Amino acid sequence: MKIITPHYIMLRDRVVSGLSVAFDKEIKKIAPFEELIEEFEGAEVTTLREHSLLMPGLINAHVHIEFSKNKTELSYGDFLNWLYSVIENRADLINECDLSCMSHAIDKMLDNGITTFGAISSHAMDLEACVKAKQNVVFFNELIGSQANMADALFSDFTARLDASKAVKREDFYPAVAIHSPYSVHPVLVKKAVTIAKNENLKLTAHFMESIAEREWLDEDKGDFKAFFDKLLSQDKSVTSAEEFLDYFQNTPALLTHVTNANPKELDTIAKNSHTVIHCPISNRLLGNPTLNIKALNEKKIRWIVATDGLSSNYDLDLFEEMKISLFMHADAPLLEFAQALINGVTVHAAEALGLNTGVIEAGKNADMIVIDLDAEPTKELPIHLILHRYNISKVYINGKLEKGER
Repeated sequence: MKIITPHYIMLRDRVVSGLSVAFDKEIKKIAPFEELIEEFEGAEVTTLREHSLLMPGLINAHVHIEFSKNKTELSYGDFLNWLYSVIENRADLINECDLSCMSHAIDKMLDNGITTFGAISSHAMDLEACVKAKQNVVFFNELIGSQANMADALFSDFTARLDASKAVKREDFYPAVAIHSPYSVHPVLVKKAVTIAKNENLKLTAHFMESIAEREWLDEDKGDFKAFFDKLLSQDKSVTSAEEFLDYFQNTPALLTHVTNANPKELDTIAKNSHTVIHCPISNRLLGNPTLNIKALNEKKIRWIVATDGLSSNYDLDLFEEMKISLFMHADAPLLEFAQALINGVTVHAAEALGLNTGVIEAGKNADMIVIDLDAEPTKELPIHLILHRYNISKVYINGKLEKGER
């Protein structure tokens, strides 16, 4: 048992002072230190510096670890140009990102206060790195392939990777299912994958309506994707529509990434089925895609969270930086209210979307916590200041274990 005494604690709805937290893997109690040390006699005690803030560990629900080698190899500014550059450089990027490369990216996330991440795994080359990670991991095995004649082989490869992740014997490692996107996965495969996720109670995610090219291809079989599919796959029509794709997810809540080009009807479907939208502002900007309409999501009561995407479309895996970019992108949003929503989007709301017992400092929750070194007493504008000033993260606890910082 441990007892930690910070100067301030960020609870679900307020910041408090004068309290300590008793925890092992889970948070047992939040109370004055004298009460805790009497109840938990012999507990290991940690007293933190002045203006220290204990807050929930951050959750990065969507990241591509396998592409962590990229820095200047890929083309930005336009989605199709980026996609062609990914195809051209895919082999080199994957082959050159070995275990050390992927582990470095995971460790960098730890340094940035990320205690849980959702890895979108295309090839399972990141499986070992994710198993060895100190963080909680939701391992999304990704299914991709729009050609009917390849469906059996693609599904066999997908299930083999899924089975390998299910065979992992590690606490807080959760096998899951990812469907790449409506334009890139044949409906037969989508149905099979969703059925597995539903029957085995696995978390489910997909990219959805990321680009204008996707919108035009799914709606009218035209636009920038027409030449792309004709050239690479000899395919002149999309395999499904956006509406049909969402229909496969009925009664199976999923995490849908990007959603920057969804129409009102699709948002109604997303709301009706309790899907969560993952907001990746830096990725959207670098790939020339629109800004997510968060106002529309809020109006329809759609839960949204924040993630970094991978280093194939980002320059860092830092949720504080991601939140800062979003804060400035959405210039019409009320500043303090939106800053708090962003913080919730990398803590409690992300935990709820992933079905994990974390994301908030509260008795009964897993002890995933970070210590932020503030330089003054926090005010009501703390959410804004946390995002703007990127304070030092001096300690990181995951499931009660100190994974960063001095004892």
